[in-house]
Amino acid sequence: MEQHYHTVLTIAGSDSSGGAGVQADIKSICANGGYAASVVTATTAQNTCKVTDIHPVPIAHLIAQMEAVLSDIKIDAVKIGMLHAAETIDAVQRTLAAYTPEHIVLDPVMVATSGDRLMDGNAIERLKEFFPDVTLITPNIPEASLLLDKEITRDNMAMCAKELGERYCVSVLLKGGHLPLDEVMTDILYHYRTKEIISIKNPMIKTNNLHGTGCTLSSAIATYLARGEGLEEAVMKGSRYLNQAIEAGKERKLGKGAGPVNHFFVL
Repeated sequence: MEQHYHTVLTIAGSDSSGGAGVQADIKSICANGGYAASVVTATTAQNTCKVTDIHPVPIAHLIAQMEAVLSDIKIDAVKIGMLHAAETIDAVQRTLAAYTPEHIVLDPVMVATSGDRLMDGNAIERLKEFFPDVTLITPNIPEASLLLDKEITRDNMAMCAKELGERYCVSVLLKGGHLPLDEVMTDILYHYRTKEIISIKNPMIKTNNLHGTGCTLSSAIATYLARGEGLEEAVMKGSRYLNQAIEAGKERKLGKGAGPVNHFFVL
């Protein structure tokens, strides 16, 4: 009897330091029992301290990568990271529409840790048009604030997650890591189909090693969807995995800046 991999395609930028982007996605997918295929949207020159250069992949080559993978391999779930320009978003949306993968998890990477925007206004508006085509979006607080044009606090977080979901016709995992530090970190899942609001709590871990957490989480969720879990269970398991990876890597040292999580802590 044939056995098939639980396949996840990551579409994202490359991080030369290995802590985020496609490299973190592949680690997270594999650590959670999936098979990772990848499409690179841009290469970066970066380390644990900063990004020094970004080189977008030509659109024709981006589409060629996607066609090569999707025409040959049955993809169970897709994870999408930073799509830096409107034409990139167009290419990804149109190509995926031709193959109709069952699950798409989109991490809307729009705001850098420094607070700087990573996408211009045209790209952000185009990204919003993509949201109804995906299974789940995973914005952090600054990204959700930009999408809603309002301040998000601990008190209005659940209602903001619901507002995002209803406005863009998509399930939302609103991540609370940017809120003022507390002993417990709270994320909010708004399930668009069932209209449920689910609070996900994890202990706050004090560490500087948080590079690539968004990439790691969204890839883990996509992997559990690929493995047949429902949305709520996939989010719960992905969140638990990330918290364990942060805990396992909190004391490790890599480079001079913000280090990565320990993706393969089980080993």
